[in-house]
Amino acid sequence: MRRSIAALVLSVVVALGLAGCGLVSSSGTLRSAKLPDGERPLDGAQITVTSKAFTEQVILGKIAATYLAAAGADVTDMTGAPGAASSRQAQLNGDTDLQWEYTGTGWVIYHEKSESISDPQQLWQAVHDIELSANQLVWLPPSDINNTYAFAASPETAARLGTTTLSDVAALPVADRTFCVDDEFFSRSDGFLPMLEAYGIPFNTPDGVPQGNVTRMDSGVIYTSTAGASPCNFGMVFSTDGRIPNLNLQIMEDDRTFFLPYSGSVVVRAEVLDRYPEIQELMANVSSRLNDDVVRDLNRRVDIDGEEPADVAYDWLISEGLVVPG
Repeated sequence: MRRSIAALVLSVVVALGLAGCGLVSSSGTLRSAKLPDGERPLDGAQITVTSKAFTEQVILGKIAATYLAAAGADVTDMTGAPGAASSRQAQLNGDTDLQWEYTGTGWVIYHEKSESISDPQQLWQAVHDIELSANQLVWLPPSDINNTYAFAASPETAARLGTTTLSDVAALPVADRTFCVDDEFFSRSDGFLPMLEAYGIPFNTPDGVPQGNVTRMDSGVIYTSTAGASPCNFGMVFSTDGRIPNLNLQIMEDDRTFFLPYSGSVVVRAEVLDRYPEIQELMANVSSRLNDDVVRDLNRRVDIDGEEPADVAYDWLISEGLVVPG
């Protein structure tokens, strides 16, 4: 995707800020709001919220920051930090207090665990325990967001082939098992090749998935290629991406639970949560209302409709009755 000169300049400014004086916000301001009952349970609290830079993370960060500010906290908005490492390291350093994270990321990336845990609750508990012990970070109970890998097809393709699950895909004639994937997913230890093995259709075998049945391309192109069923019937997607509803793609159920859960969870420094225990109940109000369909729509509003993340976050909080105009 072509980036504007302004975006490039902003990236340089942000990078210099990170290098010179710590994490800085790159994603604008918050909308003013208050709790419906007018209470301010976090009055006097000072909380710094961060997030990674991709759309979903910024939206979730804005939701958290807006809601905590409505509850009376003095919130420093550092959402949209470039690169996953910068927001993570800032929290480990104590420079930021709260962010959304994903259990699969915590397990595989941050702690380099290879054991596959398919149950979302069990994985959250394992990540919760190791993070509290190792880093004094508290992973609050997860939402129903699961931003994991998935395969999707156009409705026409799914209907024509009669597929709703990955086992259905595995049962198709070899000629119909055509896939679009990106390079990272193709080579991941928890990615494409092990997935094919798990479903009994190993790569580059005559009765499995021949090499010619797999097209490797940029992840952004996969969505439109899958919608057009060319050159593949099934494309790798991220399960909460806003392009899924926009292109009316149908996700194939991972009925053998191969893919690791990437449940969205609010992560808070233990010291901060001890000081302001009200954060847990407040964030539970948010987490309990979020799921894949909700987040896909929020992502769509930013990525497809061009709305600002702060406005999307504010509108959603209003629509859920969690805040009123401030």
